[in-house]
Amino acid sequence: MTSVPEKPTANGKIFPTAQAALEGVFDGASVLVAGWSGSDEPEKLLRGLGEIGVGNLTLVCQGAWAQKSGQFGIGDLVATGQVKKMVSPLPFHPEYGGPVKDRWKSGELELEVVPQGVLAERLRAGGAGIGGVFLPTGARTRFAEGKELRPFDGKEHVLEFALKADFALLRAKTADTLGNMVYEGTGRNWNPIMAMAATVTVAEVDQVVEPGGLNPELVITQAIFIDRLVSAV
Repeated sequence: MTSVPEKPTANGKIFPTAQAALEGVFDGASVLVAGWSGSDEPEKLLRGLGEIGVGNLTLVCQGAWAQKSGQFGIGDLVATGQVKKMVSPLPFHPEYGGPVKDRWKSGELELEVVPQGVLAERLRAGGAGIGGVFLPTGARTRFAEGKELRPFDGKEHVLEFALKADFALLRAKTADTLGNMVYEGTGRNWNPIMAMAATVTVAEVDQVVEPGGLNPELVITQAIFIDRLVSAV
C-alpha cells in the first residue's frame, strides 16, 4: 500500500474544508466509504473528492444506490470516471443501475462483489492486524473459486484475506475535538470497522464538541482511530 503523507493543522484534527481534510489523497488510492445504501454517506467528503479530481480510485462501500435530489454520492464519482474499481456487496440497485451499472457493462469500471458479512470480517481483520480469516460464507459457490478451503467442525471454510485501505471516509452524528465519535441509527453499521482499517481516517460530523462534551457510554469509535475531522455543515 502506498504511504500517505500526514499534514498537521493549527486546529489539531479539525480541518476547515473537505478539500483540506482530503490532503494527500492521490490517484490510485483505495478509499473506504461509510454509509448504508445512500443514507448517512459522508457527502461533503465525497463532493470534495469530486472537486479535487483524483482518479483511478478503488472504493470499498455498501454500494451506490438511489440518492436524494441534489445529493452528491458514490454514483457521481463513478459517473465522472474517477473510480476504476468498486468492492461492494450491492454495487447498484437491481431496478436502478445508474452510472455504476452503465460503466461496468461498458468495461470502464471493475466490480468485485463481496458478500456483506465477508466484507465486514475482512475489514475487521484488517483493522485488528490479522492477515485473514476462514469463513463458511461462500463455500461451494463462485465466491470460493481460486481460494484456499479448509474444514472446521466438519464444515468447509474459505480463506478471506484482510482488507485495508489508504483512506476511510466516515460520517458521524457528533464528535469531540479529539476525535471520539458518536453515531446515530445506520451510522453504526460500517463506520466503526472502517475507522480501524485505513491509514488515514477522515470523519465528517454534524456537531463537534469540546472534550468532556460526550457521554462516554455512547462513544463507539475512540479518538485513536480518527486522524481528521470536518464539519458537515
